[in-house]
This record gives sequence, structure tokens and C-alpha cells, in this order.
Amino acid sequence: MMSTDEQHPHNDHKSIVIVGGGIAGVTCASTLAGLCCDYKIHLISSSPVIKSVGNFKQRGVHLSEFDVVEKDLHQLSQEFPSICVSNCSIVGLDTERKILHTDKSEQIVYDRLCICSGAHPKLIPHSCPEYVLGIRDTSSVTDFQSKLSDSKRILIVGNGGIATELVYSIEFCEIVWVIKDDSISSTFLDEGAAKFFTKKLSTNREPRANVSKRLRYSVDVDEKTSHIPGSALGPDWDESLDLKGCSNVRKNVQIEFMTEVVEIHRAKDLSRNKYPHIKGENITETNDLIWPIYVELSNNAIYGCDFVVSATGVIPNVEPFLTGNSFKTSSEGGICVDEEMRTTEQDVYAAGDVCTADWNWADYWFQMRLWTQARQMGFYAAQCIHLHMTKGESPLLYAPFEIFTHATSFYGMKVILLGLFNGQKLINNHKILFRIQEDVEYVKVIIQDSKLKGALLIGETDLEECFENLIINQLNVSNIEDELLNPSIDIEDYFD
Repeated sequence: MMSTDEQHPHNDHKSIVIVGGGIAGVTCASTLAGLCCDYKIHLISSSPVIKSVGNFKQRGVHLSEFDVVEKDLHQLSQEFPSICVSNCSIVGLDTERKILHTDKSEQIVYDRLCICSGAHPKLIPHSCPEYVLGIRDTSSVTDFQSKLSDSKRILIVGNGGIATELVYSIEFCEIVWVIKDDSISSTFLDEGAAKFFTKKLSTNREPRANVSKRLRYSVDVDEKTSHIPGSALGPDWDESLDLKGCSNVRKNVQIEFMTEVVEIHRAKDLSRNKYPHIKGENITETNDLIWPIYVELSNNAIYGCDFVVSATGVIPNVEPFLTGNSFKTSSEGGICVDEEMRTTEQDVYAAGDVCTADWNWADYWFQMRLWTQARQMGFYAAQCIHLHMTKGESPLLYAPFEIFTHATSFYGMKVILLGLFNGQKLINNHKILFRIQEDVEYVKVIIQDSKLKGALLIGETDLEECFENLIINQLNVSNIEDELLNPSIDIEDYFD
């Protein structure tokens, strides 16, 4: 029998069910609770730990910074009495009858449904599941930390945010970093910024200044549900973790550029004709193999290691919502939503990593599956649901979707991404201005037709608010272009 706070609101014409305990789902639920206390809101999470926004700070028109706070699931209903919660997983959805089926053989009826089930790691193809780990949520990080403590060498595949922070944060363990690009962290950084950070790969990790200590929960995981992905990690997820292996060398990073994993071999299955390709070892006999697995790369190099971290992107958690329904999905697997966060099924919305923004994007915005956009989408989905249910009105397109903004940190330094920060959507006829001070700051702005289109800011530049406004308002900067990055001039004075 379900406890009182887990009872779902059967047959209530204002019942709203939200699936997902990550940033998008919790933001959607808490926003709805604040908009109308008459709503019966039911949040369903596959994990007993949820993620919410804390220490929120507005840094510009739309640019913001916040912490991801972990909470016990039931704490949400204590903070918002109109929200009831359930710790279970969805195994089926009947959109015609508006019923969700759970793994506890329960049926949950909804009037409006918002799917915020997130995404899970897209693992590289392999036949060694015990030696390949994807990092996405708190549970997978705990597993990783345990494996790392007994490891002397690991191989990391991927070039995004998680891979970047892992390479910087891990100590006392050799790292082989395999990337398919010609520079590090190319998801966010251009080649120049990558070079700015490169030498930090061989330096010891330093604690970041002004990093808040977020509350973390430790929970017992049921073996039956341990395979269910939890909520995505937030900013500074690695800051309080002890990411140490058991090697005698504190920092040793080997990067393999422009290459990919071809195959992962168990030591006992590695063909003798491949021994000459093993890096750093002179293997002549099978008994000489010292690592449990050997990873073969597309450049013919082979590395032995203790395990592999696959950080090559994510796959939206769309199962089991698709079976028997007619959702439109995108090429990357996300559930398509329109400019009011509605899916193609009636009264079903989606937000966060599980969805794909299927509308005509603004000139300076594009979708990336980041916690920043998960919060924005969860908030906006709540606003849309509220207006649709109470007034039958359509809201104006949410303002943050007019410009891409993201604040994070790499290699212990503040990083701000604004607009078309890497020249996305721009084909030619644009110029790039730089201001670089070694180990202190890296500033790049992209200008086309005398107007700012994007910016990448590393370090404490204090330029983010001004540059965000220049991109949004598309002011002509031809008269001040030569002074735009002059550190001795307060550029904001030009626009007062």
C-alpha cells in the first residue's frame, strides 16, 4: 500500500504528473506549486534523491549561476504541500486513457503530463560491461570513485564537460584521453582556449575559490533498480570528491587526438599479433600482460588499463513512453516539443534532456543538454501548463531562448559561453577578436556586420553582462571595435 504522500490524484481535473527527479522535473513541479496552490502535482522519481536549484544568482539578462542541491525525495513535499511524490519507475504510458503504469503495478491518472526523465550515457560499443563505465548521475559517480581507488591507469573516451573535468580532477592514476578531435574540450572550447588550458593537464588540481559546499545524500540502492539512471550531475559535481587512484605518479595524462576506440579486449582474448602495438610495454608472452583489458584505437595504438570511462554524450530516456504512442522524436532520440513545450501527444509536455526543441530557434540560441537549459525548460514548461489549464492561452516564447548562455568552470577557472560562442551558424564574413593573459584570462568575441554574435570568457573578466546585452540588442560596435577588448577601458561606459 502506498503511503499518504504517495497517493496520486485520481480523477482530479487539475492533476499534473511530472516524471523525473532532475533539475527539469523538480523545477517544473516547484514552479507549478508556486503558481497555483489548487493544483494536485505528483512528481515521480526513479531515485530517492532528487536535484534542485540552490544559490541561484542572476549574472546578466538571462545568464545565471546556481548550485545543484541534492535532496531526499520526500523533502520536496514538505517544502511544497501541493506536491506529492513517489519513488518508482514508469514502465508504460497510455496517452489515450491518460494513464501511467509503474513498476509497482500501479496506475497513475493525469490531466497533464510533463516528461522530464533526462538522459543516460551513450556508451561506446563494447563486450566488457564490467570494465566500461558511463558517468551521468550520483550513483555512477560513486561506482566510478570506488573503481578508481584501486586503479593505476584508466582510459577516458570523450571530449565534453564530464571528460574534461575528470581529466583535470583525477590524481594518482595514469590517464589515457581518447578524443576524436584535434584539440581538447572542443564541445565548449576553440583551439586557442584549448591551448590556454593544455598545460593545466599536467599540473595538480587546486581547490576552486568561492565554491559552495552543497548538501549530498547517500542512499541505499535496491539491486532491482540499480540499473535505472538517476538525475544528471550539476556544476562542480567533482569538487568535493576524492578522485584518486593508486599509482605512485600524481599526474600523468596521455592524449590520443583524432582517434576513436575500435575494440576493447580482455587480456586473455588479445591476439598475439597485436602485442607489438601495445604502448609502453614490451609484450612477448601472454603471461606478460598486466592489465585486465586492452583498448585498441583507430590509429592502431593499444593501451592496457584497469577500466574505461565512456563520456561520449547522452541518449534521452524516452523508454517506455514511446511504446503504443505516436510521439514525434528527433534524430538523436529526444521527444520533440514545440515552442510551448508540448509533444505531439495531447496534454503531454516534455522538458530537459529528454526533449528536443523542435521550433525555429532564435538566431543566437541552440540546444545543448546542459543543466542550465534543463532548469529553463522546466520553468517554462510549468508556465505553459499553467496558462493552458487556467486561461487556455499561449505564452510568449520564453525570453532565455533568444540567446544561448551557460556558466561553468573548467580546470579550476570560470567559463562563460554566450551566443554563438564558437561561431555556430556563422559560415563566413565574421571576425574574431582575442584578449589573452596567460593563466589569468582568455577572452574571445565573434563579430559579424559590426555586431557581436558570440563570446567565450575564461577567468574573472567581468565582461559577461555587457557582452550579453550587446548580443541581445545587436548594437553596432564599429565605432568602438578597436577598444572592445582594451582592459584599461570600461566598455560599459559606452552604453550607459
